[in-house]
Formats: sequence, C-alpha cells, structure tokens
Amino acid sequence: MLSKVLSATLMGIEAYPVEVEVDITPKGLPHFCMVGLPDTTVKESRDRVKAALKNSGFIFPLKQITVNLAPADLKKEGSSFDLPIAVGILASEGVFSQDILREYMITGELSLDGRLKPVKGALSIAMTARRLGMRGIVLPKESAPEAAVVEGVSVYGMDHIVEVVEFLQGVREVDSLRIDLKELLDSASVYDENFSEIKGQEHAKRALEVAAAGGHNILMIGPPGAGKTMLARRLRTILPRMSFEEALETTRIHSVAGTLSGQPLLATRPFRTPHHTISDVALIGGGQYPRPGEVSLSHNGVLFLDELPEFKRNVLEVLRQPLEDGEVTVSRATASITFPATFMLVAAMNPCPCGYLGDERHQCTCTPGQIQRYRRRVSGPLLDRIDIHIEVPAVNYRELSSEHSGEPSETIRQRVERARRIQIERLHGEGIYCNGQMRTRHLKKYCRLKTEAKTILEKAMHKMSLSARAYTRILKVARTIADLEGSEQIESHHVSEAVQYRMLDRGVF
Repeated sequence: MLSKVLSATLMGIEAYPVEVEVDITPKGLPHFCMVGLPDTTVKESRDRVKAALKNSGFIFPLKQITVNLAPADLKKEGSSFDLPIAVGILASEGVFSQDILREYMITGELSLDGRLKPVKGALSIAMTARRLGMRGIVLPKESAPEAAVVEGVSVYGMDHIVEVVEFLQGVREVDSLRIDLKELLDSASVYDENFSEIKGQEHAKRALEVAAAGGHNILMIGPPGAGKTMLARRLRTILPRMSFEEALETTRIHSVAGTLSGQPLLATRPFRTPHHTISDVALIGGGQYPRPGEVSLSHNGVLFLDELPEFKRNVLEVLRQPLEDGEVTVSRATASITFPATFMLVAAMNPCPCGYLGDERHQCTCTPGQIQRYRRRVSGPLLDRIDIHIEVPAVNYRELSSEHSGEPSETIRQRVERARRIQIERLHGEGIYCNGQMRTRHLKKYCRLKTEAKTILEKAMHKMSLSARAYTRILKVARTIADLEGSEQIESHHVSEAVQYRMLDRGVF
C-alpha cells in the first residue's frame, strides 16, 4: 500500500518541500530501500525508525519497504526525515487515514525510544508550510516555539511518536502553539552590555556613534588593554532596534546553522568575533552542503575581527565581496547558495607587533622593518572599505577611577535612530538605507558641500595627500555627522570631524 507524507529539506536558509512516498509490498523477502538522493544521515534513518517503532509499541512490517524522497534530483540531508518516514510506514499499514496527511507538513528526528528531537531550520520549514497553504506543521516540541513565530500556520509540538500517531488518529487533542510576537520582540531585545560602563575614550565613543548612525565600517588602533574589544561589544547596543522582518531573517540564518540555543526569535543584533585562526570557508560559508559562515551569522549585526593583521591574508580578502554586495554566494558541485551578509565590520589591531608604538608609558621594542611587515598584512583594498579609522589610546587612572558614568546606550541609540530615519527617507527608492552604502551617484546627489566646507576639504586633500577613495569616505562620514545634527547641509565642522576619522591617511599609522 502506498502513502505520502509532506516534509521539507533545507538548502541555504530556504526550506524546499519534499514528498516522502512509502510503498509496502507483502510479497518477497523483507527489504528496506530508500531512493531520492538521500545522504548518509537520511539513509541511517532506517535503523532509527525501526527501533523507535518497536520500542513505542508499534509493529515494524517485515515486508518490502520502498521509500522515495521526491523530487528525486534534490539532495536530501539531515535527520528530520525520521518522523515522516515512520508516519508513512504506519499510514501504509492502515494505522490511520491517509487523508489527514494532506493537511500537515511533518518533520522531526527520532530517538530509539520514540522521543522526538529538535531539528534545524524549523522557522524556514514553517514558512514553506504557510506558503503551500498547509493547515499546520507537526514537529518536535523543542522546535515548536521557533516555528510558531510564523503567522498563518498552526504549529503542533509533540514529545513522542505515540502522541503524533494519536493526534493523526483523532484520539488526542493538541492545541496549536501561539506566541505574542510583540511581547516576544520586546522581551528578547535586551542587551547585557551598556555604553555607560565605558570609562573615558570619548573620541572613540563618538566615532562609534557616527559609525552606527551611518552604517560605516570602523577600524580601531591602539595598545593592548585600551578597551577596543569593550567598545566593539557595546556597538550593537546603540544600533537601531531590530524590526520584526530583520529579526525573522536573522533567526532563519541562525536556525539553519543550529546556533539559536532554544531562542524562538533572535531580537538582539548578532555580535560575532571569530578567532584569527579561522579559515576562509568558516568565515564566508561553504562545505560539501553549503552552510552559513561568520559573515552571514553577523547579518544585521556586527562582525568583530580582533588582532586584524593576525588573520590570514586570503581570509581577509574574501571579505571584500560581502562588504560591497551585502550577500555572499557559495558555489559547490551540489548547489549554488546565496546567503545574506549585511553587517558592520569592526576591526581592531595594535600599532605594531609589540603593541606599544606611540604609548608614553611603554617603550616599543619593534624595529622599523617589523612594523612595516606587520602593517602590510592588511591589504589596501580592504582598508579602503573601512570608512572610519581611529586611535584608541590607553585609559589613565583618573578616568578609570572616576565615579562619573557616561551616556547610556538608550540615549545614544535615540540619536542614531533619528539619523537613520533621515537617511531612510532620503534614500527611499535607491535600494539602500544608510550612508555607508552610498555609491558615487548618491554622493553627487546627496553630499553637496557649502563653500566653507569645500575649502576645508580641499586643504585637507592637498596637505594630507588624500586619495580619491579617501575623498568619498570623508563625504559619506560628513553626511552622517550632519544627519546626527539634523542638518540639511554639510557644514565645515562636519567635514573637519570626518577628516579626523581618516587616521591612516594622516600618517598616524
């Protein structure tokens, strides 16, 4: 007898429907055959399903069983097909009516005693079920809160395969899980860090505010212990609050990667800080079956690269494309997947190998040759994609021991959000939403300078021998500084401050 169960498989962050067809024939020797491009994990489901059914009180049929995962040309991976295969076998044996199976999408991993284990990508699977007009989705209880974020489809979380069978038989009533999205978004958008915890570093904090307001990438250069990591970790607390659409897209990426840690919705902006020994595949994404890398896990958040020159050069070079395009495409023999990767890059480094070049309290022990080789580890094309370069000096005792607290993150974030709203209105219809994403055509249209501002920029260009790329970066940053003040025009003091954020071009580095 033939039965059909609708499930789904993941490719990238998208879930694609898969029809699990189970045919059981009483003639011939007992045999279990699975077709439809299953990977090793899917093939192993035969033994998990057999043990789970037996240990749950059901009879595993000793007949010829053929399982087809359609479409047959789509590679299937993961353990989420355990439950639909088990349900298909029971439906073919007449345990419950097959008509009920047309109304639900079913997914879940089985343990040997019949319990259901959580699956990756529950949010994407629920979105696919809604798109197909399914009545509901049946999945493990631990994955249900994540899927319940999707409105328009009923989500039924189960603990055991016996519950699933009784639910499909109609002898057990299970309430669909409902979540208050507004309350969830508010409760989940709380950060542990706060800008008020930072002592001193007023110049650096101002630069981070400008970077957050315009979506600019930033490089911090300073000695060890100056607070570069502390500043970077608190940057996301002053970024605009995540919208529901941003939270949904970010959650999908982390769900597929298996990094949600039980959270139904990721409402705080991601902060990823990979170690400098990371490979280019781990940073950009990939693998035999492409998985999101650190740049995609940082989507809508912050990617912090500490000790920037210590990263391998080929690893840093792969950042150039996602920094420009806001997405990354990973091509493999099995598939070509595009992952979103719109993030703020925050980099930190020492001024020299020992870290104390220019520090009044420590003597630098590096030779000029060592310093030059150290600085050359970071390529010019990558530095050109970082709008703001600042120096972060060591904090003195008076600032550290001060009882005065700086501005809290909430106050700074209000200014940042006001500036972002101005940029969104100005750039409406341009396909971008912040100053850091502006191209040459946008600069000509939105970054016109007053006469005094032109004079200051001209003098800076000649005195500091600035390149054309530095010129465009200064215009972008000056536009953001003006937006923070609510100014329509870019004034002379806006340009003056923007010039200060080109530390590398001033010869300080």
